[in-house]
Amino acid sequence: MSVVLIGFAVLLFLIIVVRMPIAFAMGLVGFFGFAFLQGLELSNIANFRWTGALSMASNRVIDTVQEYSLSVIPLFILMGNLVTRSGLSHELYAVSNAFLGHRKGGLSMATVVACGGFSAICGSSLATSATMSKVAMPPMRKYGYSDALATASIAAGGTLGILIPPSVILVIYGLLTESSIRELFAAGFIPGILGILLYLVAVRYVVWRDPSAGPAGEKTEWPERLQAMKGVWGVLVLFTVVMGGIYLGIFTPTEAAGIGAGGAFLITLFRGRLTLRNLFETLTDTARTSAMLFAVVIGALIFSDFINRAGLPDMLLEFVTALDVAPIVVILAILGIYIVLGMVFESLSMMLLTVPVFYPLVASMGFDLVWFGIVVVVVTEISLITPPVGMNVFVLSAVLRDVKTGTIFKGVTPFWCADIVRLALIVFIAPIALFLPELLYR
Repeated sequence: MSVVLIGFAVLLFLIIVVRMPIAFAMGLVGFFGFAFLQGLELSNIANFRWTGALSMASNRVIDTVQEYSLSVIPLFILMGNLVTRSGLSHELYAVSNAFLGHRKGGLSMATVVACGGFSAICGSSLATSATMSKVAMPPMRKYGYSDALATASIAAGGTLGILIPPSVILVIYGLLTESSIRELFAAGFIPGILGILLYLVAVRYVVWRDPSAGPAGEKTEWPERLQAMKGVWGVLVLFTVVMGGIYLGIFTPTEAAGIGAGGAFLITLFRGRLTLRNLFETLTDTARTSAMLFAVVIGALIFSDFINRAGLPDMLLEFVTALDVAPIVVILAILGIYIVLGMVFESLSMMLLTVPVFYPLVASMGFDLVWFGIVVVVVTEISLITPPVGMNVFVLSAVLRDVKTGTIFKGVTPFWCADIVRLALIVFIAPIALFLPELLYR
């Protein structure tokens, strides 16, 4: 146990103090920790046989980059980057505004719905927040919305990007736990829609308490609403084909990602937004992001080999068994740890650090790993707007320099509470997450 604790302490030191990228920090700690378990000491470094540790690390690198199912990551990232270049965010906001803008808080509601739709295709919470801030903030300021409500609806709506499928985070979780990506995508759909609905309730609560925070906008007639719908039909068809094909078993997630990337390319091309320069920037950005994610996954798997070899999952199970408490109490304790870690860790880092530790324990207690994956992603969403390191909030404060970070954090409080309600519903009413997987695949 002491070896594992020292390993975690060194890992936190490298990440927080040295500011080493988490991929390299986890890889180094996992590699040397694994070697230590095989007999490495300061006195025998020169004569130590590194074959075992080197073989473990090299096998993880080779197996990961050759894993066919992981090609879904760069393809979905490419699809999201192409859709972002296509200018879809403006059309999605226009449609949402046409149907909701005339209500009190309607522009904020339209922002949440548009964020949900955009993030479903984009798959990135940070990109959604940065993009929608440029689209949604000007009209909300025009109608006199408070900065707190306006920025909070963007920050909170952006968090939906890592849950509503297709989601790269769910793919990475599926890799770490060897869970079905298809079932994870199916499980994320209903909680994602529930998140949008609860955010709309949060907006209504804010304008109920302070009507001046979100004045009603102009009402749009039905002909104009239908006209606005024409701008998003292509992407709606693309999303339906990609996710419908996965849910119905017509093609695999990897094939769906290829179809999605090809469809996004055609949509961007027909919109006239794709130049050679844009295409080059899109491809290089996709390659850069994919390389970063693969490096992080490889580092996490090497670290996972170390803690498994050290016997941490078995120790945790023995500890929990000795406590003699109900399994749901253990889940609540894990969620408490996640919420605390979310205050100081970036969301992906937090998930990669904790999932290899917790998932064997959760599985041994009889919980469904697909359900646990949705719970983990929802908690990760909460961390994106939790002070003091809420990444979505800091992205917004960087884009909107005239809005203080404290103003945004104050505004997201009702949305944070809505997320806690959603988390409680998913934890205590498991069918919310497992309804579609059980209906379609089990």
